[in-house]
Amino acid sequence: MKRQLISSGAPWEATVGYSRAVKVGSHIYVAGTTAADEQGATVSPDDAYAQTKYIFEKIGRALEAAGASLENVVRTRMFVTDITQWEAIGRAHGEVFRNIRPAATMVEVNRLIGHGMLVEIEVDAVVG
Repeated sequence: MKRQLISSGAPWEATVGYSRAVKVGSHIYVAGTTAADEQGATVSPDDAYAQTKYIFEKIGRALEAAGASLENVVRTRMFVTDITQWEAIGRAHGEVFRNIRPAATMVEVNRLIGHGMLVEIEVDAVVG
């Protein structure tokens, strides 16, 4: 089966050995995505809602590069550093997926890779 690798161009993709997304057949897997901008700086370091919105914009671009959209998402996984912020994160998730309604998971983790990062999200999508 054909395997398509989608890169965001981040320098650490080659170092760590991963792709922003991988498409195999009709399935697309988007790697854990944080609110890091093109220079690696954390966007909205104290705002879980804004980070979540930014992350879904990045994920949307990766899906488009794979020939899909957020409407094709069937599963989301949200890793958060402060579960008490679930309502803000959930509100941002709901604004994107209210009518799509993928299976969703949200778990609290000790910390994420970058300073000020509050949320990391990965998604699975199916096309065709």
